[in-house]
Amino acid sequence: MSKKIAIALPKGGVGKTTTAVNLAAGLAIAEKKTLLIDFDPSGACTDSIGYRKEDLKGDIFQVFSFTKSIENVIHKTELPFLDFIPCQVFSGEIEERVARLTRNVYLFNNILQSEVMIQYDYILIDCPPYLHGLTTIALSSVNSVILPIRPGHFSILALLKMSKHIDWIKEKINRELTIEGILYTMYEPNTKIWDLTDKLINKYFENHRLKTKIPKNITLSIAEFYRKPSVLFNATCKGSLAYFELVSEIIEKNSKQKNYSDFVQN
Repeated sequence: MSKKIAIALPKGGVGKTTTAVNLAAGLAIAEKKTLLIDFDPSGACTDSIGYRKEDLKGDIFQVFSFTKSIENVIHKTELPFLDFIPCQVFSGEIEERVARLTRNVYLFNNILQSEVMIQYDYILIDCPPYLHGLTTIALSSVNSVILPIRPGHFSILALLKMSKHIDWIKEKINRELTIEGILYTMYEPNTKIWDLTDKLINKYFENHRLKTKIPKNITLSIAEFYRKPSVLFNATCKGSLAYFELVSEIIEKNSKQKNYSDFVQN
């Protein structure tokens, strides 16, 4: 059974797409069959994975509108173990139509149960920087969510807002939803801003922090210009090495959860 993880926070600039792309690529390098789905109408994830508009044969919104099946919009990447579903929104009219289509919170969950999804070890969803609509659809369908956070007061406010939304989703729609972990991005140790941020996260979310921290690293941004995951563009830079650590942490964590689940069932 696939482990389905959303990468989400209702704030821009916290590293959601960078995390989604590099975690997906890293899992694929570890030979975990992975599907990355772009849910952000900005299409940043699609661009970061190296696809151009003219190369796309369909997207997730065509699946929502029942004009294409899920298997017909899956794209291959340069990594044998990584597949990808893009997102294309070219106008406000299409975005409004998407908003109407995503009012059915159970729609995507049904799609994820299709036979073609069984082949994947991991399904990752890169969410837009807002709560309702596509993010709610994603959270209603996944097992867990990674919450990337950069230092600062507004990131903490976004995290608190997301926590309340996750509680609501768990109560009303998806009882299985858990927090996979809070991921520090753009991390600079021994700085005042990170010290203040860390103290507040310890206060409200002590048990949810991931061990891995993604350092502030210019190569992560440079890789975006070359439309590649950093783990492929420069595998030995500090940012890439941190994402490889994240891959190991996620695999280890979910292996333990799976073993515990098997024990309980038996």
